[in-house]
Amino acid sequence: MATTHRELYDAIVVGAGIQGCFTAYHFAKNKRKVLLLEQFFLPHSRGSSHGQSRIIRRAYPENFYTKMMEECYQIWAQLENESGTKLYRQAGLLILGRKEEAELRVIQDNLSKHGVEHKFFNTEELKRYFSNIQLSRGEVGVWESSGGVLFADKALRVLQDLIRQLGGVIHDGEKVAEIKPGFPVTVTTTIRTYQAKSLIITAGPWTNQLLLPLGIQLPLQTLRINVCYWKEKVPGSFGENFPCFVGSFPHLAPHHIYGLPSREYSGLVKVCYHHGNKADPDERDCPSASPDLADVQLLRSFVRDYLPGLQPEPSIMERCMYTTSPDENFILDRHPKHNNIIIGAGFSGHGFKLSPVVGKILYELSMESTLSYDLTPFQIRRFQPLDKASL
Repeated sequence: MATTHRELYDAIVVGAGIQGCFTAYHFAKNKRKVLLLEQFFLPHSRGSSHGQSRIIRRAYPENFYTKMMEECYQIWAQLENESGTKLYRQAGLLILGRKEEAELRVIQDNLSKHGVEHKFFNTEELKRYFSNIQLSRGEVGVWESSGGVLFADKALRVLQDLIRQLGGVIHDGEKVAEIKPGFPVTVTTTIRTYQAKSLIITAGPWTNQLLLPLGIQLPLQTLRINVCYWKEKVPGSFGENFPCFVGSFPHLAPHHIYGLPSREYSGLVKVCYHHGNKADPDERDCPSASPDLADVQLLRSFVRDYLPGLQPEPSIMERCMYTTSPDENFILDRHPKHNNIIIGAGFSGHGFKLSPVVGKILYELSMESTLSYDLTPFQIRRFQPLDKASL
């Protein structure tokens, strides 16, 4: 039976992935009493925030993300200074696609609008500057020099340490069993019962499980992603001098393919497909849940044709989860019926880099502060009408 914890928190944050950690960090930084709950013991690899590397970039076709990234870079740098830990390497980012693709032009326009240093490369220039990449269909590229690699696992550890140092409380190994709306909101876990002025749900693939008893289901899809690492044929050839890349290759696949210079494993390069197969997050690693490897076959073809300096079979394959919204934009909003329950969800495989500002926004929503950004692209009502069973 869960015991009752008497303290009234300013906020309880459910889910200690990168979004929940940055949310709790902003509360603690602003001297608010915050409790961060995590169902698994930390660290864990069950969600969307584990692993050693993520791409950071300002290059987006959506203006609002490029705008948010300006402050994200500042907060990432601030976090490095506060912790004395290096969290980012400026490897550069290459956006690849066909010359006629409208998205490339929109990305260039956004980067120009926000004063971000970038350069357009035609096919011949790409071949000259990026000899590791073999362009088979006349692709062109946009180079963003400030792009690079975030050290994901380090970032989580640093944030969790700072939350505690700033007076925040983290309880792992406590799964939420019940949420009772009201003021205060009451949260019962497998161990204790807590109360807070507000609740922020950043539970990734488990978001809808928590929201169902609260009378709402969001149009989220949970995907199992195969994270593949490919061995260099020549040791070191894809190391310090190889950039991050994100590419559109419609003759191979409808979704992007991306890659990062080798870091996780010596002599291996991370090359992944920005999509996956539907999966229950509680059954992701069950032996019976044998993965559909069509995405890996697609990557084999890509590596063979575009990255001939890598072995055409993945040496290591790991799993993580995406929680995607229909338009792949985030959901940052209040519960439609309970004003002090805040939802951060649908990060769609591109939320890690933006988490410093996401956490700030969720803090502002919870505290009913003036919002730093226009949240129209992130509101729940853009999906209306929801199914009646979801209301």
